[in-house]
Amino acid sequence: MRRLGVGLGILLLGAMVLSPVIAALGLDPVPGDFAVGLGHSHLGVPVTYSLCASMGLTLLYCAMKG
Repeated sequence: MRRLGVGLGILLLGAMVLSPVIAALGLDPVPGDFAVGLGHSHLGVPVTYSLCASMGLTLLYCAMKG
């Protein structure tokens, strides 16, 4: 159970770290992404891409670890 918690923690932390990087790539939004518009500013948070990238990195980490 503890291993699952650590894996989920790494997944969420990775998603938070990768979100600005993926947003800078300018990928098209997919379902599950948040978009907030306030006046003339627009903020898009690529949740789906970030979770996929974080999951891939987590799997790579687990494979390299043992």
